[in-house]
Amino acid sequence: MSEVPEGGEGVFGGQMPSSEGEYVLEMHGMAPIPLDNRYGSLHRIFTVWFTPNLVPAAFFIGTLATASYIGLGFWSGVAAIVLGTVIGGLLVSILCTWGPQTGVAQLPLARLPFGRTVVLPGLLQWLSTIAWDAINAIFGAEAIHILIHVPFWLGLAIVLVLQGVLGLFGYEIMHLFEKWMSIVLGVMFLVITIKIIQIGNFHAAATAHGGALVGGFILMATIAASFVIAWAAYASDYSRYMKPDTSRRAIFWLTLAGVSLSSIWIEILGLAAAAIIVNDTSAGIQHLVGGGVLGVLALVAIVIGTVAVNAMNDYSGSLALQATGARVKRPYVAVVVTVAAFALTLWLHHGSLATKFENVLLFVTYWIPPFVAVQMVDWWRRRGRPDVTHLVRTDRLRPGWDALAAMLIGFVVAIPFMDTSLYIGYASSHWLQYGDIAYLVGFVVGGAVYAVLRRSITKSNRETEGVAPPLTAPAQGQATAANDAPASV
Repeated sequence: MSEVPEGGEGVFGGQMPSSEGEYVLEMHGMAPIPLDNRYGSLHRIFTVWFTPNLVPAAFFIGTLATASYIGLGFWSGVAAIVLGTVIGGLLVSILCTWGPQTGVAQLPLARLPFGRTVVLPGLLQWLSTIAWDAINAIFGAEAIHILIHVPFWLGLAIVLVLQGVLGLFGYEIMHLFEKWMSIVLGVMFLVITIKIIQIGNFHAAATAHGGALVGGFILMATIAASFVIAWAAYASDYSRYMKPDTSRRAIFWLTLAGVSLSSIWIEILGLAAAAIIVNDTSAGIQHLVGGGVLGVLALVAIVIGTVAVNAMNDYSGSLALQATGARVKRPYVAVVVTVAAFALTLWLHHGSLATKFENVLLFVTYWIPPFVAVQMVDWWRRRGRPDVTHLVRTDRLRPGWDALAAMLIGFVVAIPFMDTSLYIGYASSHWLQYGDIAYLVGFVVGGAVYAVLRRSITKSNRETEGVAPPLTAPAQGQATAANDAPASV
């Protein structure tokens, strides 16, 4: 593979926006965003994380709390949803603060600790975005099929074209869409919420007791966490254009609020409607709210939500593939993701594979916590000032076997603590009453192993290379964009 010339960005750079409302075709890929192109209002961080969680997947996750194998009542289900979502949202929020400091997306940043072995997490993430596109698109295509009575394949084509255009044009047009759709979807789901308040069951009692109830609570909290933890591999993608001196505190809280409020809201709606939902489809949600105008609103909300979440999949998937070193322009990769999702969705829809396939995807996401833990340890070791100057240069990357080993060890050690429809681990079934703490175990073990390996290799708790100099601080002690280095922690 040919390398990027010294000081050049090659296919990883290109045309990009430099202000809000500049709707150019973003050819820029994983290369760091120059300071001259840094911009963006803080409120956009909230809307970009709020909108894509207003989707049927969140609704049906909420219905699981009262399932026989979990057995929670309404209020214990609410507590599990809130706890799990906030825990998962914390990871996303921390990583999102890295965007303004580095100007780099999340998977490309993993090139620093993982080096050449970033190929594995990069491919995992890219393939996962295609797969989640397909799962989500089934709901959107079904909704269009019901709304305007077109064949499923045509409804699917409409959904994928809409999301493909957003993913193709990139960062600025996506922020614009998520901003306005946060209002539109918010109003639509508010109307649906009023209807569910009238017909939902807010007094369901727990069917599990004692240790089984504790295990069910842990499992439901983990399921809720899984819905938002997947965003951790996307986190800095949507803040990387912001100025380096943007308040990290504000980004953290706005991200946490956006990703948590929308997820908790829709999951609680699903929990309240669990006893009366007909089936886990768009038609099931339409029937739940009684058809008519409310049914139309529900279906439109499903279509918009599908486009919102899948556009982010397409965009981040293109950056993930570039992180592996693939020398393909970002917009072209986004188009490939969309086309591949079309074929995969048709295949899933014409069989009985969709539910099983979703279970496989949920199982695969267990790699994300140890992956994130490796990145967080590396960030601390670099004092929060990673030098991204040569990020696009594959020949300048270290081997990275230690990071990959830590991620894989974290995943393997977490296996006994998993409870999924595909596999139930020994620790889960024998010690945790079928609770699932695999995310926590994978995160802790992955981070600890990487810290130990790096300490043994470098004989130091801190990295001595690949650390950018701190910014010059003004009198108030605030970091400024006085030079190209990222802000210090």
